Amino acid sequence: MADLQLIMSGLANGCIYGLIALGFVLIYKATEAVNFAQGDMMMLGAFIALGFTNSDRMDLPFWLAVPMSILLMGCFGYLLDRIIIRRMFGQSQVSVVILTIALGFVLRFAAGTIWGHEPQSLESPFAGRDVSFGGVVLGLDEVVVIFTTVLLTIGFYFFFNNTKLGVAMQASSQNQLAAYYMGIPVKRIQSLIWAVSGMMAAIAGILFASKGSIDPGVGLVGIKAFAAAVIGGMGSLPGALLGGIIIGLVEPFAARYVAAGYSQVAPYLLLFLVLVFRPHGILAQIHRKKV
Repeated sequence: MADLQLIMSGLANGCIYGLIALGFVLIYKATEAVNFAQGDMMMLGAFIALGFTNSDRMDLPFWLAVPMSILLMGCFGYLLDRIIIRRMFGQSQVSVVILTIALGFVLRFAAGTIWGHEPQSLESPFAGRDVSFGGVVLGLDEVVVIFTTVLLTIGFYFFFNNTKLGVAMQASSQNQLAAYYMGIPVKRIQSLIWAVSGMMAAIAGILFASKGSIDPGVGLVGIKAFAAAVIGGMGSLPGALLGGIIIGLVEPFAARYVAAGYSQVAPYLLLFLVLVFRPHGILAQIHRKKV
């Protein structure tokens, strides 16, 4: 029973890692750059939802605050690409990476200035409630995280395979020049991908805040999500979720059966092993160029 609860807890954390990792993969597929501010965007989305629900001025219902936060983070991602990222066109990928790292520092500073540095909790309708399955007591927040991730995975699958916009996003991410000649507005598609990435960050942040407290430093969890994206395969959307779930499961079992301190090291040890024995990730998508 104890192991089953560890599995459920690990799955819930892994789903959050996977959702953040999806943002990494989406941006990487679209621009071949890594957005190291993805974890901080997750943090910002959580604080925006917290500001809507816990603020004396706003005090909005949770079910109204959530879509508003997701929409705002989508707008943030879209404008981030239109105003800042697009100006980096022609620069090296290292420059974009450094820019996103600097953006992460700015977001953490802004969040600390606006909401403070003390841990805060998001008032959600499923926080602190339990459900029982066959004698196993599980947190309702963990069940909601897993259920939401499953729904989003199914939704993404149908979106990318059965809608014109989804197919256009896939085409522009795989071959921008060919997509441009086919009449696809590549720059607009890239901005939309940044918007989707921002929305994914908001969803992950709200789910994370529903399970526990948040502070500006929580955005550093994006490092684990990046490890999840690399483990699963940097160009693979299913791989991002798989990598997140693997890390989420490794952490609690390492803490229980090895030592508590190893739970923080285990994900990066796993990343090291994957890079050594399967450098392109578990679900690698390798495209060979013919010369």
